[in-house]
Amino acid sequence: MLCAAAAGPVCKPGRGARSEGVVEKNVQDSRRRIWQEAANGRFGSFAELNLWLLARCRTLWQELRHTEYGDLTIADMLEHEQPSLMPMVSPFDGYVESLGKVHSTCVVIEDRNRYSVPCELVGQMVSIRIYPERIDFVAHDAVVASHVRCFERNQVRYDWQHYIPLIERKPGALRNGAPFADMPDPLLRLRGLLLKREGGDRVMAKVLAAVPKSGLEAVLVAVELVLESGNPSAEHVENVLNRLKAPPPPDCVQTHLEVSEAPVADTGRYDRLRAEVGHA
Repeated sequence: MLCAAAAGPVCKPGRGARSEGVVEKNVQDSRRRIWQEAANGRFGSFAELNLWLLARCRTLWQELRHTEYGDLTIADMLEHEQPSLMPMVSPFDGYVESLGKVHSTCVVIEDRNRYSVPCELVGQMVSIRIYPERIDFVAHDAVVASHVRCFERNQVRYDWQHYIPLIERKPGALRNGAPFADMPDPLLRLRGLLLKREGGDRVMAKVLAAVPKSGLEAVLVAVELVLESGNPSAEHVENVLNRLKAPPPPDCVQTHLEVSEAPVADTGRYDRLRAEVGHA
């Protein structure tokens, strides 16, 4: 698309068949010119390459003369025609789509690589959308998982949050479960402390169960505070989360109530009260 934009004018209304050959030749020449230049560079990702292509095409727009109006560049003609162009309804979403089944280990196999999806989808069919740099998995018209795309073979991409419901039923998997090796550092440190205790895997499962409810960032803050206190437990983490979610107290409370008699600081009233209670 970028190379076509740098090529010059597109087909004219009513003369598509006549203009098609010219447009294709311009695109072919521009593509060859741009990719020859790109071969001399090094790019760390497709995103970096696309940014370079966009910048190079815009530069060519300033350099190339329009085929029919030689005194104007392509950039000049684009500025002139811009008000007449139709707006784009939505960005083009380009991907290759296929179907895959979720295996019992909560993974989908695509091109000999395995990608995790939420465990509640085990046994179901999901849509696989393959982009240049990532792979999305869609179920029930919603993206349920997204991973960086693997270009080698026999690679595995886990998201440990996909396995939280499973851990609530089988907390023992926390000890050697491969997906949980990539948890954030605070959770790894908490797991290391809890698994030294009897029943610590169940306590850790309760902590992880708070992630879908309260959010990962809030749980990480709570875990950090609990680790600093030296008393790690699921109840402690829950208490900290509740305090974090509680709204701050108001600076002042306005009320129409008035005190008709100002209170007197008389500690002797307590002694009289004790005597009255003893007498009763």
